Amino acid sequence: MKKINILLISLLFLTSNVLSQEIKIGYTNVEYVLSFLPETKQVQSEVQAYGTQLQNQLQSKITDFQSKADAFQKTAATMTDLIRADKQEELQNLQASIQKFQTEAQTSIAQKEQDLFKPLFEKISNAINAVAERENFTHIFSAGVPGVEVLLYAKPTDDVSSLVLAELGIDPPTNN
Repeated sequence: MKKINILLISLLFLTSNVLSQEIKIGYTNVEYVLSFLPETKQVQSEVQAYGTQLQNQLQSKITDFQSKADAFQKTAATMTDLIRADKQEELQNLQASIQKFQTEAQTSIAQKEQDLFKPLFEKISNAINAVAERENFTHIFSAGVPGVEVLLYAKPTDDVSSLVLAELGIDPPTNN
């Protein structure tokens, strides 16, 4: 009986301890915060200038292709079969080069944008963490931004990654 009483008292103590831990949840809209950072306009301007530079280069390639295609059409009837085939291959290569440049330019612009915005998102993340710590939030969620991670802040003690890795049979890193 004494053991049962001690067990019940321990269980009550443990339950009250768990229930007394306060959960405080907050949320923010990162894009809304980003719109107020003074650096945002500068980054947007740099991305736009980079895109314009690539667009101008693309337009130059297209103009070159069009002038060569026009010249080919005007003189194709007087060319030998070998020269005509060579010019057609040259035009096909130019067209492929234009398409490749378009694809690479789009990728490059996206990478440039990501690289330039990364420090701003890190700055916002640091601010979210500071607010969460100062105001004793246990979790901060994202609001109103599709594609952005929902959980923006959680206390490190709530991270169950090591337990999940162990469950999967993977030794969790010790420095995590």
